[in-house]
Amino acid sequence: MESHLHLDNFSFYHQKIRKTISFRPVRLEQDLEMLHQWMHEPHVIPFWNRALSLEKYEVHLRDFLKDTHQSLHIGSLDDVPISYWETYWAKDDVLGKSYDVHPDDQGIHLLFGPTSYLGKGYALPFLSTMVYCLFQHEKTEKVVAEPDIRNEKMIHIFKKCGFELQKNIKLPDKEAALMFCHREPFLRSWNDV
Repeated sequence: MESHLHLDNFSFYHQKIRKTISFRPVRLEQDLEMLHQWMHEPHVIPFWNRALSLEKYEVHLRDFLKDTHQSLHIGSLDDVPISYWETYWAKDDVLGKSYDVHPDDQGIHLLFGPTSYLGKGYALPFLSTMVYCLFQHEKTEKVVAEPDIRNEKMIHIFKKCGFELQKNIKLPDKEAALMFCHREPFLRSWNDV
């Protein structure tokens, strides 16, 4: 199956923060050490469980880059890499067993790496820009998310972006809040950006 999201040099000047948000594919050689470092940040460890040795993380990242049900991206702010994104087809993911999945539903995972960018109001503009990108696939009627129920900050950001809590679900690695963002209301609000 095709990898679904090609964000080669996608960039968007976000009026509210007066900065350029851009996404590009993860490149193993270029990004491995940076991502490995991010996975060891105290705010990332509890929700990602990827505080592995560099060798083990490289194996993990290689496997993820080969997995055609998902695409991996680096999100940058004015060309500075600050975030990591996994976007995926929900029907081919473990999440697809937790609800009545539509074939074109897409899901999203994200983290912000450098602590100096936390709490600055960047999470919502980045998330809304990525959701907008996912809705460029015309058959996608909803984007889904399943943040850890302990991750109250992220659940709050998803809600501000237009995601609605459906229910709490058990996944192999966490108890999660299943959240949906629907195309029509999201794109109406996107026009206000």
